[in-house]
Amino acid sequence: MARSKTKSKTSVAIFCIIAVILGFIGGGFGITYATLPYNEELIVSEEVYYSYNENEKINTVPVVIENGSMSIHFLELGNKYTGDCTYIKVGEDIDILIDCGSKSNSISTIQAYLDNYVTDNTLEYVIITHAHQDHYAGFATTEKVSSIFDLYVCENIIDFARTNQKETAKVYGNYLRELEDEMQAGANHFTALDCWNEEFVEQADGETVQAQKEYLLDEVNEISFQILYQKFYEEDASSENDYSVCVMFSHGDRNFLFTGDLEEDGEESLVENNALSKVELYKAGHHGSKTSSSEALLSVIQPQIVCVCCCAGSSEYTSTKDNQFPTQEFINRVAKYTEAIYVTTLCVDYKNDEFTSFNGNIVVTSTASTFGVNCSNNNTILKDSEWFKENRTWPNEV
Repeated sequence: MARSKTKSKTSVAIFCIIAVILGFIGGGFGITYATLPYNEELIVSEEVYYSYNENEKINTVPVVIENGSMSIHFLELGNKYTGDCTYIKVGEDIDILIDCGSKSNSISTIQAYLDNYVTDNTLEYVIITHAHQDHYAGFATTEKVSSIFDLYVCENIIDFARTNQKETAKVYGNYLRELEDEMQAGANHFTALDCWNEEFVEQADGETVQAQKEYLLDEVNEISFQILYQKFYEEDASSENDYSVCVMFSHGDRNFLFTGDLEEDGEESLVENNALSKVELYKAGHHGSKTSSSEALLSVIQPQIVCVCCCAGSSEYTSTKDNQFPTQEFINRVAKYTEAIYVTTLCVDYKNDEFTSFNGNIVVTSTASTFGVNCSNNNTILKDSEWFKENRTWPNEV
């Protein structure tokens, strides 16, 4: 699907230059840009464009790109904030993005990473799990900032069926506008509930397209993803997290589970309503919080590898150290099933904006003959890291 994009990288660069010039005219660097904070209030910040410096090198991981291969990339986001962004490459031609947090200033870092693998500027599938800015900020920019929808052709968009956000909320309103623009440009759009029910959904061009519960991604039908069901696609939830879209990817007999920020009630529903199997990979629910990755779910999926998208030890959400991601309770539960826990980013000093790579960009590669993890910074599992030794305990060592 080829089509022109209304906003380009060039326009973003021009806007940045103009903004800096205006800043000097206004008496220094006082000019600021809009960013998208967790509390959904619009705050101005100078950091929007600068999570990635073009003089820097994005740390990528070599992967096998051929028919029958699949790689799952858990991205660092270029700032001190916790958020989710997962990129999946299937064979040579299929590119999938699940979420794009944590702030709008992560877009430049994410784009620089994706452009190493996305060769045709097209994302065949985009999945937005729920309406929290640490998951969808990259799709919910102001009109002055190019969103992921602007930067890439997005052929199929699957998002949350429900939300507690109001259309008048700035970030959610931005998302609806950007989504509508991409639909008008030709993207198909379905909710997770549409997919589960395999509904026929009218698109922006008036064509009716059937949503699918399962999407086949390769010629021999070895690689696919399935939208799973959980009750909060149809019921009210007190937490936005419980509206999360849940997806199972499969490569032959290997399974990879993604649950967004789904919490305990949603996880119990997920188990009750789907024939879940053991998984090779589980993206830790809600960044390794104590309210997700419940025993009800873990006892069924029994993961071999767990990847946590967070800035470990950050005080962004709480000053209680045991409850900072990844939490001690999360570790206690997961430790029953695996030691292979990997974390993207490490907070050094939250107040002073200091952070560094933990494992870095985490890449899980699956081919017909191989399966394993390789990270851009190091392959040290969580329990063997210095941060863990200083801040957490492994249950059988207490």
